[in-house]
Amino acid sequence: MSRVEPVRRWGKRRWARSRARAGRVLRVLHDDLWTWRADPLPPSVWLRWFPHGVVCLAALGVLLGDTAQLNDHSKLQPEFAFLIALGSASAMVLALWRPVPAWWLSTAATVVGAFAVLMNAEDYKFTWPWTAAGLIAHMFVLLLLALRVRTRVAVEAFALSALITYVLEGLIGARNYQPTGWLAVALFAVVVLLGIALRGRREARTQLAEQTSLTAEERARRTLLEERGRIARELHDVVAHHMSVISIQAQVAPLLVENPPDELKENLAGIRQNALEALTELRRVLGVLRAEHPNALEAPEGSDAAPHAPQPTLDRLDALVDNIRAAGLTVALDSSGTRRPLPPGVELSAYRIVQEALSNVLRHAPGATARVHLTHLPIGLRVEVSNTRPKRAPAPSQGAGHGLLGMRERVAMLDGTLTAHPLPGGGYQVAAFLPTDGPDVPAAPFPDSPTDPFADSSTAPFPDSPTAPFPDSPTDPFADSSTEPFTKDDTP
Repeated sequence: MSRVEPVRRWGKRRWARSRARAGRVLRVLHDDLWTWRADPLPPSVWLRWFPHGVVCLAALGVLLGDTAQLNDHSKLQPEFAFLIALGSASAMVLALWRPVPAWWLSTAATVVGAFAVLMNAEDYKFTWPWTAAGLIAHMFVLLLLALRVRTRVAVEAFALSALITYVLEGLIGARNYQPTGWLAVALFAVVVLLGIALRGRREARTQLAEQTSLTAEERARRTLLEERGRIARELHDVVAHHMSVISIQAQVAPLLVENPPDELKENLAGIRQNALEALTELRRVLGVLRAEHPNALEAPEGSDAAPHAPQPTLDRLDALVDNIRAAGLTVALDSSGTRRPLPPGVELSAYRIVQEALSNVLRHAPGATARVHLTHLPIGLRVEVSNTRPKRAPAPSQGAGHGLLGMRERVAMLDGTLTAHPLPGGGYQVAAFLPTDGPDVPAAPFPDSPTDPFADSSTAPFPDSPTAPFPDSPTDPFADSSTEPFTKDDTP
């Protein structure tokens, strides 16, 4: 008795586990297949509603063909044969929007038709349990179901279809019939695998497109942050310079006054102390920015310039143009208006805009000629960089996309305006207005329609160069871009 009791308890536990496992399977099947959930087939990208039309035409063929087969070969009444065929055809159309209920409808129509044929069976030979038209209808339903629902649900529907086929043909059976069970199961397996593969391919493409979009957004965000960091590093240098000047002036000021009062000395000492503290904090922040991108401001290889060299101003624009000319680009530099002292940020931004625009001409418009024109206005500075039509196609660029983005960031920082557009002759122009007194200064308007500074050969800065367009030059590489052909980091 002592040996039988453990075996009995073990058997009870095993039976309880089996019941729990069977209950979980039934709950999964109930959740997956006992639903009226809509999973509509979306219109095709290229053919729009063509797949829906094909399914509807196939459903019409199933309706006519199944009605004729059940009436002529299986000897069913025409009305009853039509109802069974209508169920199979309706399941095909319903599968375009609700594939799981359509599978139930197709299965029910097949089972009802199989029993009706079995009850009406005589000595003639008939196809059973699947008619040819009913088999086609169920294949369409399984294919549409596998395209729209999860793989597990499609496999469950296929398994139940195979089980029903086995019960009808293998366990119930009929007399003098042509079996279609094995053929039906094989065809069902093919269409379910095909639907699963197509659905997996579509999901993979969707995920790839989403990942590509996220990657592009992340790249754009990173590019923007890097460019803002680079601008911040340059402006920190400018601010640090002015804070150093304030500190020195506050220290020297008492020496310029004979017998300065103690209050003046205390105030100047406080100004110097605050300037030194601000300068210390600026250097700390600048050190963090430089440490994050240690090579961002390093001098070119072989140069003696230090990474912390003073930031350039418009006084160094001639040297920049000479370097660009040495690289093979013909550049003319001129200015108009009365030059006035400009804030350091404006001079630095103007220099960088000219530098990046000329670098873009070198990279994206080989063989072109460029013109830099500065217009000094009472309210700000206008910078124009134009180039003629390129003579040959540019080489593929490997930059990081900082060129035009950096220009826009610098102009936005100063509350200015920037335009970048193709010229009528096939060239390109970048024009920026940098105000000197903040956002309340009205920006100098740019002409609504861009004018080509090289269109008139009498006023062109390059009398020896051909005017645009060049007859043997390729098509404008910027013609298909809206207003931003320069998307690479072309800062020398």
